[in-house]
Amino acid sequence: MKSTPFNLLVLCLLGAVLAGCSGRDQSDLDAFMEEKRTRPGGIIAPIPTFKAYEAFAYSATTLRSPFDRPIEVREIAQLQAIAAIKPDENRAKEFLEQYTFDSLRMVGTLERDGTNWTLIKDPDGGVHRVKTGNFLGRHHGKIVDMADTYVSVVEIVSDGTPDGWVERPRTIKLSGL
Repeated sequence: MKSTPFNLLVLCLLGAVLAGCSGRDQSDLDAFMEEKRTRPGGIIAPIPTFKAYEAFAYSATTLRSPFDRPIEVREIAQLQAIAAIKPDENRAKEFLEQYTFDSLRMVGTLERDGTNWTLIKDPDGGVHRVKTGNFLGRHHGKIVDMADTYVSVVEIVSDGTPDGWVERPRTIKLSGL
C-alpha cells in the first residue's frame, strides 16, 4: 500500500482526536457518582392487592334472543289461548339441543327396521339420526313431523314475560334444494 500525503494527513488527524479523548481527569464523573451514593435510598411501595374476580351470572338465558324475529302479539295471544305451555326442565337434554336451530342442516333421510329417520348435520360436521319425538335446538324444539324434504319442529320460547311461554313452529328443509 502506498502512502500518499492525503492518507498521512488523515492518519495524523485521527491520532490527534483519539489523543484528546484519552484524558484521565474524570473528577466530575466521580463527584456525580459520590453525590448519588450519599443520598438516602427510597422506599419501594408494596405490591397492590387486587380484588378477587366475581363471575357475572347471566340471568336472561330463558328470554328471547335479540337476534330472533319477534313473535307478533296476535300469534302470542292465539297460542296462549290454546294451552298453558311450559318446557319440561327435568327432561334429560338430547345431544342436538346444544346447537342453535339455525346451525342445524337436514342432509337426508333413511328407513331402517321399519322406522323413518332424518339425518341432521351439526355445525361441527357430525351427522345424527332423529325421528319424530326427538328434541333439537336450544329452545326445547320437538320434532312433530318429518318428510323426505323437511323436518317440522315446534319450539317453546319465552314470550318476554316471567314464566310466559309460547310455541313457535320452525322447519328445517333438505340442504341443496
